[in-house]
Amino acid sequence: MDLQVRDGRCLTGFDTLIWAVGRGPVTHNLGLEQAGVNVDSKGYIATDKYQMSSVEHVYAIGDVTGRAKLTPVAIAAGRRLIDRVFGGMEDRYLDYTNIPTVVFGHPPIGTVGMTEAAARTEYGDAVTVFTSSFVSMYHAFTPAKPRCEMKIVTVGPSKRVVGVHIVGEGADEMLQGFAVAVRMGATKSDFDDTVAIHPTVSEELVTMR
Repeated sequence: MDLQVRDGRCLTGFDTLIWAVGRGPVTHNLGLEQAGVNVDSKGYIATDKYQMSSVEHVYAIGDVTGRAKLTPVAIAAGRRLIDRVFGGMEDRYLDYTNIPTVVFGHPPIGTVGMTEAAARTEYGDAVTVFTSSFVSMYHAFTPAKPRCEMKIVTVGPSKRVVGVHIVGEGADEMLQGFAVAVRMGATKSDFDDTVAIHPTVSEELVTMR
């Protein structure tokens, strides 16, 4: 395969091309400017926490707002908007913090909440981090020895869990439940007091020291 680039070079010796150039909003032909709806330089529609644009009664949800470009996020934002506009729930809106997400690679990467760097920027020395690196019991007798890496980021004397990060088999499935715990404000002691399911990869998150 030959790859012709804009500066005139021809790159050769490839058999596969991964096209990973990102994506952007297609809003240029919607007449938003005529309606008075503000968009940024990339075409994303600016909204407040209630999904309202710069024009009253004009709302925007999903990828077009440039925030957390995930299908379940758009669905959640839409449901909350309906609850507020048509369901009488005046303060209903989507909280964009602590949204779990997974990169479905090999192995998968799961993350929810703050990274260690973000937590230290906001909370400084109040941050305590717990990590684990291990080969799961599933591979104890197999030739493959893939490691699983886990991190729990906590804040304050109570060690409130503000981030859970997993790289390894099963990260995609186990993260959902831990995302609930993070959203509810669970502490490290809450994790520690939860009885482990053995043998599983997820037990490492409630036995980590």
